[in-house]
Amino acid sequence: MPLDHFVSQVYLKNFYSPKLGALMYAIRKSDLKLFTPNAESVCRIEDGSTNFYLREDRIIEEFLKRIEPGYNAALTNLIKGKIDQESIFVIAGFVAYVSNCSPAAMRIYSASLKAVVEHTAIISDSKGSLSLPPLELGGKNLTELLQNGEIPVNIDPKYPQAFGIASILSHTITYGNYTWDILINPFEDSPFFTSDFPIAIERVHNTHISNKIIPLAPYMAIRICPNLAYDRKTPQLFLF
Repeated sequence: MPLDHFVSQVYLKNFYSPKLGALMYAIRKSDLKLFTPNAESVCRIEDGSTNFYLREDRIIEEFLKRIEPGYNAALTNLIKGKIDQESIFVIAGFVAYVSNCSPAAMRIYSASLKAVVEHTAIISDSKGSLSLPPLELGGKNLTELLQNGEIPVNIDPKYPQAFGIASILSHTITYGNYTWDILINPFEDSPFFTSDFPIAIERVHNTHISNKIIPLAPYMAIRICPNLAYDRKTPQLFLF
């Protein structure tokens, strides 16, 4: 089985420490211990890009072939202010992939799907649309069994990932047409850091939307701000 990177190596290599050469400083989540890996040995999972819910189970790899090779060139263009459609597509595609297809995204969207399944089951049960559970379960209805935790709802995380992969171009175009703030960090002694889910959420006062802040390199990040005027029904690649 292939070991697929859910955060690309070309991205991670930008966070190598000058003091370590081709290594970076990292903290392991499981024990909070410091270690110094290379980009190849972290943020990867067996068959991470394989999704059997899709007709072409590794189709996302074709998308990533368009994104990863152009990442460093896109960074250079952003820092120089020479922003073109290809640079926007590459950065927006990177954000779309991580925010919709990575393990953290799979866990996040699995939780929301679980809530939908439970809510739908309870509504159906209240309307008498479901058969009574077997007597071996104590004569309780489905609502009681769900609320007591006696029957769990388990979501295959690959299922929400399939939705993310199927809509990856739509998310890329949407992010590309939102407003971007380019955040430059000139302080070499206090660089931006990253993670296996390099997306921070920023609340926007008195609205139902939120911004995304993504470190692209130790010296640069972007803030993606939803553009409420953007018409998703007639997407354009890309507005300037």
